[in-house]
Amino acid sequence: MVKLNELHDNPGATKPRKRVGRGPGSGTGKMGGRGIKGQKSRSGVAIGGYEGGQMPLYQRLPKRGFSKPNRKKFAVVNLGLIQKFIDEKKLDGKSITEDTLVASGLIRRKLDGIRVLAKGEITAKVSIEVTGASAGAVAAVEKAGGKLVVTAAAATE
Repeated sequence: MVKLNELHDNPGATKPRKRVGRGPGSGTGKMGGRGIKGQKSRSGVAIGGYEGGQMPLYQRLPKRGFSKPNRKKFAVVNLGLIQKFIDEKKLDGKSITEDTLVASGLIRRKLDGIRVLAKGEITAKVSIEVTGASAGAVAAVEKAGGKLVVTAAAATE
């Protein structure tokens, strides 16, 4: 049986902290590994990306693209996962809404809506109502005898 006073880490798993500036015998005394004078030897200096007066690399390279600040982020779910949850009786096989997908644990949160993608197979005849869906997902659900309705929230974009 293991006792609390006998617990210890594996050998070599932890190293003692390097104590800088603690006298000449320590090996990192006097200047503490910072060299002599200069900006980097002082405390409170951060020189991220500074290249000594030369134009920094991040400014020399061309900038491309654009990130839309108000873009919509959708929670994504695949048809194969929906079928798996129906088989496991976590989702009822008739009508599926965004709220039932969250309640079943298939999706953690809705974000700006839920988008259904066509990965995997669906065999159950279901009615799915979500914010968005790929054309392949709509076709696959209709082929299985169900219907996939995209709500008006996504259509107004």
